[in-house]
Amino acid sequence: MPSRTLLTLAVAGLFVFASGCDKLKSRDHINQGIAAYKNAKYPDAVEHFKQAIALDPDNPNARVYLATSYMIQWIPGADSPENNEFAAKAKSEFQKVLDKDPKDKTALAYMASLAYNQAGALPPDKKTEKFDEAAAWYHKLIDVDPKNKEAYYSLGVIAWGRWYPVIMTARANLRMKPEDPGPLPDKKVKEQLRAQYSAVIEEGIQDLQKAIDIDNNYDDAMAYMNLLVRERADLLDDKDEYNKQVAIADGWMQKTVEARKAKALAAEKAGASGITNDK
Repeated sequence: MPSRTLLTLAVAGLFVFASGCDKLKSRDHINQGIAAYKNAKYPDAVEHFKQAIALDPDNPNARVYLATSYMIQWIPGADSPENNEFAAKAKSEFQKVLDKDPKDKTALAYMASLAYNQAGALPPDKKTEKFDEAAAWYHKLIDVDPKNKEAYYSLGVIAWGRWYPVIMTARANLRMKPEDPGPLPDKKVKEQLRAQYSAVIEEGIQDLQKAIDIDNNYDDAMAYMNLLVRERADLLDDKDEYNKQVAIADGWMQKTVEARKAKALAAEKAGASGITNDK
């Protein structure tokens, strides 16, 4: 008759074996989920990743893949119970990833992107809340990944998103057309806007500059730099200084055009090189 010690060891061995089998099955579901995802079979991918998590709850990749599969099915701006559920499930799963690893860059980036894109179809007061939420996530991402140019760029875009509707409304109230040169003719309006938005604009410009410092060919960041500098000029009192700032904005626009031409040329050369190599 086997001893108690031998029985204990046997049970432990069976447990380890079963656990190992579960991990193998989990990996198999992950592989099947990835294949389904690549073939745009997102509901199938979701089910495989859920099975992978059930078999191996400690595998962080399965949870990230599950959250991403929900996220890809979410359509920004579409207000329906099913669509809203995709966003809620994606957020819930990414949060679970962050509960275990607060520094997971993928989850932080998706949480920021989700909040930012949710802001698009919201009324002004709700939009501000979502912008705040997105900015907070992007700052957390930067804390983990200080060289993340997309995070700095996104903060610049958020700053522009806060400021642009305000300056356009101010211009309309002063009976200015969008193409009319500035600065704003009403000194009181400018003072109010400077008090409320100067910090927002300056932080946005600084964030865009950081993105460009990381990637000096970052054309999208240059394009928003042009916008923020140009629209900031509307708050100036001096016409000559206004013209100088517009000239700086024009310079950023020219850099944007040049960077995009360079990228297009590089892509064209890479394509031609690929064709040559194939031959």
